[in-house]
Amino acid sequence: MQVSKKIVVLGHFGVGKTSLIRRFVEDSFSDNYKVSIGVHITKKVVEITPEEKVSLILWDLEGTDDLTTIRDAYLLGTHGVVFVFDVTRPSTFQALNSDLDIVKTKIASIPLLVVGNKVDLVLKEDLEKLFKNNNIETNFLTSAKTGDTVNDLFLHLAKLLH
Repeated sequence: MQVSKKIVVLGHFGVGKTSLIRRFVEDSFSDNYKVSIGVHITKKVVEITPEEKVSLILWDLEGTDDLTTIRDAYLLGTHGVVFVFDVTRPSTFQALNSDLDIVKTKIASIPLLVVGNKVDLVLKEDLEKLFKNNNIETNFLTSAKTGDTVNDLFLHLAKLLH
């Protein structure tokens, strides 16, 4: 049996939302940065068991520093959220808790995974200090460039939604 689930991928400009989705769907990465405007929708079927599959409909929303400006229409019918920040850019995580509060207000009572992306650019010890000093809790640390834990992230979300 296969079910479809809408996943919204949110975060500030340039945190790697599109690259994470591309790595997951196409298993590819490009250094060419292109700004997402509006929304870009892709799909990938994830196998939970041989009999159970989840079709993840991935909504890649344009990055914004003000999450209150996200169009409510984009969020209708959302089953899960992936909130991405860039571990190398403090401006994308300094207000993480208030950003997450805005998301939770707009879309209540659904799975929300917090993802620190671009971990290939930072030493593990520096990440630990960064998270401790900024009171950051994440569900996943990923690298769209190397592919580290990208599939794990989306498989975990598919299982939560199944």
